[in-house]
Amino acid sequence: MFINKLSVLLIFLTFLTLNLNAAHFSKVASEKPILIQQGKEKPWCPVCGMSIKAFYKTSHSAKLVDETPRQYCSMRCLVVDMQEHTINTNHVKVVDAKTEKLIDATTAFYVVGSQIPGTMAKVSKLAFKNQADAKEFAKKYKGKVVDFASALSMAQKSLALDIAMITKKKEKKVYPMGKKIFTKMCQQDIDANKYAQINELKAAIKNEKLCKPLKEKQLQALTLYLWEVKRLGGSNVVAGHIEVTKDEKCPVCGMFIYKYPKWAAQIYYGEKHLSFDGVKDLMKYYFEHKEGISKILVTDYYSQKAIDATKAYYVLGSDIYGPMGNELIPFEHKSDAKTFYMDHRGTEVVAFDKIVAKEVYKLDE
Repeated sequence: MFINKLSVLLIFLTFLTLNLNAAHFSKVASEKPILIQQGKEKPWCPVCGMSIKAFYKTSHSAKLVDETPRQYCSMRCLVVDMQEHTINTNHVKVVDAKTEKLIDATTAFYVVGSQIPGTMAKVSKLAFKNQADAKEFAKKYKGKVVDFASALSMAQKSLALDIAMITKKKEKKVYPMGKKIFTKMCQQDIDANKYAQINELKAAIKNEKLCKPLKEKQLQALTLYLWEVKRLGGSNVVAGHIEVTKDEKCPVCGMFIYKYPKWAAQIYYGEKHLSFDGVKDLMKYYFEHKEGISKILVTDYYSQKAIDATKAYYVLGSDIYGPMGNELIPFEHKSDAKTFYMDHRGTEVVAFDKIVAKEVYKLDE
């Protein structure tokens, strides 16, 4: 009996020691952080809006093909950005968790799965220039020492689960907090669609004083609400949405279109048009009647606005169904399509001119 009690006590003390150790480590920059982005938005991650300074010891940086510098709060956000942009991973840099200097990520030693909580991910990934420093950290905080390629591969494989985990937290606490702040403390005409990325919106809110003074946590919650809920959700009645009358039927399946406004699509032949209950049926018709088309409109899934179908991006194979089952889900922006693709288990994101009849008809199987 005494031995059992002693074992329980030892386990408890070990657990307590490990958690105290983790509590002593902070991801926050101990001095002024090195910020490589341009403009007033540079203090925040362009993917999630998080403070680079607050998560400095897990931050990464990269350059787009046009040499635009990008800095992320985590490897997870780097991986998300790689879904949309061409990024040469040989030029990625990461902050050395010990010296807090930017170093070449490809030669760094990563400690993955330590007791330190992950940044935007379940599993933490911290980098070190020297292998000895990585091993010392792993000895103190547990975890495994791996190279950049291995850490990146792990981040890519866990991305869908990480996004699901973060989304659940945001839906439960962050979005409601952001909505409350917006209603009580901000100008009500803030238009998130004016900004190309989330950190630009965040910078505008702060620097243009669009709200009463906010703490970083409040500012982040508000920005996420405006960017991910209000901008993408919106109202079902949006200026510029596709107009249909109650007598319009889809020429492919015969369904009344007005019953499904969020899926409405149209093909124009001069001033005349045909309406469809979704992109899938529209494409079936399009493949057989291409001659004389003057315009094709589809409904952006997030904003519900009418957009040019030929310039849109489409998600195939997701877990979201339209009136006729599996659908091609349209988006005006590729970044939105990528987000939806990851959130809803899509199989592919394609441009209009890459849609083929075989894949469209396959959606009915």
